[in-house]
Amino acid sequence: MVETPGPRRSCLAVFIRICSLINSSKIPSIADNEQKQQWIGKTDWEYQTTINATPALLTHKQIELVFEGLDTYANVFLNDEPVLNADNMFRTWRVDCKRFLKPGANTLRIRFRSPINEILPLMAKMKYELPASNDQGEKTSPHTRKAPYQYGWDWGPRFVTSGIWRPVSLEAWNNSRVDDLHIAPKKITADAAELTAEVEVVADSNSTATIVVDNLTNKTVAAKRQVALIPGVNHITLDFVLPHPALWWPNGLGAHPLYDFKARLLIGGGLADQATTRTGLRSLELRQQPDESGKSFYFVINGVPVFGKGGNWIPADSFPTRITKDKYRKLLESARDTNMNMLRVWGGGITSATTFYDLADEMGILVCRISCLLAACIRVNQAFLDNVRHEATDNVKRLRNHPSIAIWVGNNEIETAWKHWGWKDQLPASLWDDYLKIFHGVLPEVCGSLDPSRPYWPSSPSSNLEDDPDSQKMGDVHYWQVWHASKPFSEYEKQYPRFMSEYGFQSFPQIETVETYTVPADHDIQSPVMLATSGIRVATNSYENTC
Repeated sequence: MVETPGPRRSCLAVFIRICSLINSSKIPSIADNEQKQQWIGKTDWEYQTTINATPALLTHKQIELVFEGLDTYANVFLNDEPVLNADNMFRTWRVDCKRFLKPGANTLRIRFRSPINEILPLMAKMKYELPASNDQGEKTSPHTRKAPYQYGWDWGPRFVTSGIWRPVSLEAWNNSRVDDLHIAPKKITADAAELTAEVEVVADSNSTATIVVDNLTNKTVAAKRQVALIPGVNHITLDFVLPHPALWWPNGLGAHPLYDFKARLLIGGGLADQATTRTGLRSLELRQQPDESGKSFYFVINGVPVFGKGGNWIPADSFPTRITKDKYRKLLESARDTNMNMLRVWGGGITSATTFYDLADEMGILVCRISCLLAACIRVNQAFLDNVRHEATDNVKRLRNHPSIAIWVGNNEIETAWKHWGWKDQLPASLWDDYLKIFHGVLPEVCGSLDPSRPYWPSSPSSNLEDDPDSQKMGDVHYWQVWHASKPFSEYEKQYPRFMSEYGFQSFPQIETVETYTVPADHDIQSPVMLATSGIRVATNSYENTC
């Protein structure tokens, strides 16, 4: 167990138990290797490690296991006692585990059930199949809160893996802890930044505490307040003003200064817990106003209209644990150095690591953040809606301090699929009602309550149900006719949408890349290897633009 900074956290090094075949370095997309590895997604996997519970640890009143990323159907056992049944790759799971711990060695075991085998019995009972054209297998992906790209896409291979993809930690605390710190903008101008520090404190008993918010950048106390804590979650707000703030600007329009803040929880004169965050100070507006062409759709930062120049961000690797900070930095620096100021995080990937947003903040790159719900119509019940609400809450709270995020978007292409891909004719009308419950119900409710400073947009492309989802009069548009319909490149010159959020043309990668997964005999474009891999290699050198 490796100690990390902070009064209550320690990281657990969790190691794989069953062989090394699942290791991503063992399943590269070489020749026709992809098809030979499809057994991976139909196999259960098990991880195991040992937690050493010291006497000092066990003296704490509260001890919790925190799982930041379990992919996806996971049974968690502590000393063979079941403590968690997880079913969502994108959620954080917190487990009260003190009663299961014993002094000395404790066994933590996680069994991942095959995400394919989990769903096949459910599908067998259905009278229709949910659309999943990019799922290159059994079409189970729409039923599972798991990264859709792992089931195959036009730019990447099908590797339906399972495992621990984000940290697992053990948190021990007494009486109360700071669960979240949000620096919410109220009004930002060059003269003053009116801010609210929203501090979330979890307490296990009644107590009197003092909350102190420090401006670490200016080395001043920004706000201070005495509060009465009650058992459960306590939401505490502290208003303060920063005179003449250094404003955050997108790339090309100015600098991107950032402020560091700390919230200290003091009980009985001592430090009980603390949390830090970093943010940038800027005003943000999605301006939608009627005009002679319909209704505008563009972003205004600090009162200045921004012409969005950027690209569509897909996962930087098929295997998320291989995406290092250095890789994030290199890719974002490439975007910055080519004068991009905006990236659209595609909805079929993963919830990108906080590192991605940290770097976007530092480089002045705006981010259109799309929920990982895309290109599939989803059957819902109350349990599913609750699951999505938890997922959205976790991720909005995790990311809302980042000035780079410009908008929350509900999904990728579901609205246009219902209208133009035949879904409306092929599927029960009740699925549209379910769609509305998620993207015009749960998600805007979460975003509106937790982050009202940013706009929410239900789908991409979308007219917010005011017009056709592909309307060029309002909202955003995806234009793929040059590629999918083989239209000439001159067609781009005829498109005048209010906001072009996707367009492009895929290509083969450079020959140096082709040589990493072929031999010279394979280089004929009609060779079995090229036919097998062309669909999973093209994105290496694809040109896909946005904004």
